[in-house]
Amino acid sequence: MKKTLPILLVILLFAVSRPAEDEGCTVIAVGRKASADGSVILSHTDAGPDSRIYIVPAARHRPGEKAAVLWGIQDPSRPLRDDGEVLGTIPQAAETFAYIHSAYPHMNEHQLAIAESTIDQRPELAASRETGGQIMTVEQAEIFALQRCRKARDAVKLIGALMETYGFLPSSGDGGEDLVVGDPGEAWVMEIFGIGPGWNRESGRPGAIWAAQRLGDDQALIIPNWSIIKEIDAADAERFMVSSNYMQEAVARGWHDPKTGKPFVWQEAYAPLPLEFATSRFWLFYSTFMPGLRKWPERKLGKNPMATINPYYQTVEPLSIYPFSAAPEKKISLQDVIAFQRSVFEGTIYDFTAQPQWLVSDGQGGMKLSPLATPFPGSDLRALLKLSNRRPVARHRGHYGMVCQLRSWLPDAVGGVYWVYQDNPYISPYVPVYAGCTDTAPCYQTYDPENYSDRSARWTIDAVDNLCNLRFQDAAREVQAMRRPFEEKIFAEQERIEKEALARFRRSPERARAFLTAYCRGLMDEVPPLYVRMRERLLTRFTNNRE
Repeated sequence: MKKTLPILLVILLFAVSRPAEDEGCTVIAVGRKASADGSVILSHTDAGPDSRIYIVPAARHRPGEKAAVLWGIQDPSRPLRDDGEVLGTIPQAAETFAYIHSAYPHMNEHQLAIAESTIDQRPELAASRETGGQIMTVEQAEIFALQRCRKARDAVKLIGALMETYGFLPSSGDGGEDLVVGDPGEAWVMEIFGIGPGWNRESGRPGAIWAAQRLGDDQALIIPNWSIIKEIDAADAERFMVSSNYMQEAVARGWHDPKTGKPFVWQEAYAPLPLEFATSRFWLFYSTFMPGLRKWPERKLGKNPMATINPYYQTVEPLSIYPFSAAPEKKISLQDVIAFQRSVFEGTIYDFTAQPQWLVSDGQGGMKLSPLATPFPGSDLRALLKLSNRRPVARHRGHYGMVCQLRSWLPDAVGGVYWVYQDNPYISPYVPVYAGCTDTAPCYQTYDPENYSDRSARWTIDAVDNLCNLRFQDAAREVQAMRRPFEEKIFAEQERIEKEALARFRRSPERARAFLTAYCRGLMDEVPPLYVRMRERLLTRFTNNRE
């Protein structure tokens, strides 16, 4: 009894402790000399609620036209192509480019791509529609950038100008925003913080605080809902871009004092103290891809079953040990990034399934892991079992996500590939959408969160995701066994498909786009039937009519 009581107390304390933050996006970026194939790679998990994926075509516009600034782009309850309430307008461009649209738009026809992660900011910087005149959400700014820009540098400048002129309006809680903006030649990290309540355009003050730093070509990085830009050399235009108030706001608010002689550290000035839901992902990324960069905290599971719930002896590392970026020890492939997006902290103290509440008798005087142990327990199950909360990279409430593969040696229509999943990357397949595609399959454009449909890829994947909880340890293996051949065939055929598309492109770009569109739509159309078969398999295999 004396040994049991402290363990129960720890469990109870975790049950009433602060839950993980709502932000869920993890962004990875890989420079062209750090990737296995020479591409620039950007990724984004757990994007916004509207997981419907479709192509907005290129267009020409008359002089004097206005483009609407909208509120509601992430709302899945709205009809497709209805992005909500008009908050204002900006001058329209004479020509706008085609791009892939969803809650967060991600890539255009010229291989310009943007990944997004909401980041914590000081509470004084937060504002809302009710407390200020800001109207520019980050998703709206992304749309304007993808419609008007071909290169990452130009997109950063445009987004910065839009935020300064029209005011940054948070759309994911009260957070700031972190973007990775990339093209086949380079990638930039752009961080945007608010200006606080009471701002209006007539004041003449910038409506946001922002800074951008170029990712080294031989480097890779992670953004786990936290600021990563540190010291800034504003005079180095090849590596940095900043708003006019990037330092002055911190000085005026007492967050930085130049008289001390200490350098201005952007991350320390505008972000609050870090939380473990972010540092755990920093640790996982750098200890995975750069294990020899320094001595990282030891967080692999040992023999102590209490290690996952007892934080008292865990290292609390300073955020400063994690660099802006670093060179990976082995070049990172597209499949490496996908595998990381599917991570649930297996074999570490952050592994949900390693918590001792999942241990059951093995019938021989020992303990074993329950087949019900899941890395995705819902809030009710966490409360019932008193599970301490975790925030893995893969999430069962993840809506959708992507990996963008940007390649300079191919025409844009063939070189840019948007590998997209829906719902939960641990369960979902990744399917490609090329920059030259002119449409997506209806099953990826269909999702009503209030009405299930077998015609919706998102719903069929979500159904399988939920059924896995019947007996997760075994059910997940069933899903992976059925999904693996589908994905492996896509990767195996990529070179052949692109060779054919390139040959067609040389004769007729339109024929190449039609070929790629038909190919990608065909793969998307295979997903709902595949996941209906998975659903039937899981129901049959794990029915409660069996013991």
